[in-house]
Amino acid sequence: MAVYAIGDIQGCYDPFRELLDELDFDPAQDTLWLAGDLVNRGPKSLKTLRFVKSLGESAISVLGNHDLHLLALWSGSVQFGKRFGSLEKLLNAPDVDELCNWLRYRPLAHHDQDLNTLMVHAGTHPLWNVRKTMARAAEVEQELRDGDYETLLGKMYGNMPNHWSGKLSGYKRLRFIINCLTRMRMITLDNRLNFSHNGSPWQTRKNIRPWYKAENRATGKTRVIFGHWSQLGLVVLPRLISLDTGCVWGRQLTAVRLDKRIPRVIQVEG
Repeated sequence: MAVYAIGDIQGCYDPFRELLDELDFDPAQDTLWLAGDLVNRGPKSLKTLRFVKSLGESAISVLGNHDLHLLALWSGSVQFGKRFGSLEKLLNAPDVDELCNWLRYRPLAHHDQDLNTLMVHAGTHPLWNVRKTMARAAEVEQELRDGDYETLLGKMYGNMPNHWSGKLSGYKRLRFIINCLTRMRMITLDNRLNFSHNGSPWQTRKNIRPWYKAENRATGKTRVIFGHWSQLGLVVLPRLISLDTGCVWGRQLTAVRLDKRIPRVIQVEG
């Protein structure tokens, strides 16, 4: 049985299926880890979502910020606008409720103890170890699945608060967790979220740094897989794998095999 992690698909259905052919993926035996952002910007969000759902338990997908945008539009928590035009066909599909209710039950973080690997869409706070990351993710998941998810999806937008405290509560706490797991790229030297820079991590100010460069990061001994950062691109290190290689921008869609001692990288053109 092979385990593959794949970066942001964002509606690029045809490269996704081509990549699965390259992997010789067998859903009866193999497992896909999908790093979030299944939809938006690309041309075939509807086909992508239908196909991933059809894979059942052979596909594990965490929620990305674009997936949450879709849920906010579907629930009426935010108004539809031109920037989400690529989602119009999906939102008007006869099975949109079935698809979005399925998406609403996806996790924000996934951990495999045997592989010593944690997957999130964007990152995890430097002070959160694996247990705390999974617990924080579960707070949001519970609200999305069993709580007032329409209100949460409307209140998740915004960059504040930008500093973690266990005393945070209510929607401010949930917004911070969502921002960490689905939007974060850069942090300040005192671990505050910073959204002023979304380009290359090598072209930034000295007082901010990529979240994974934080000193004494609590997940430092765990392999962390994430997407979200096409300007960072492919990074494959023993304890860090960055998978968003900009397929939706005409670059590549990338898979990394996780269950081998030396990860294997497979790519197709977008």
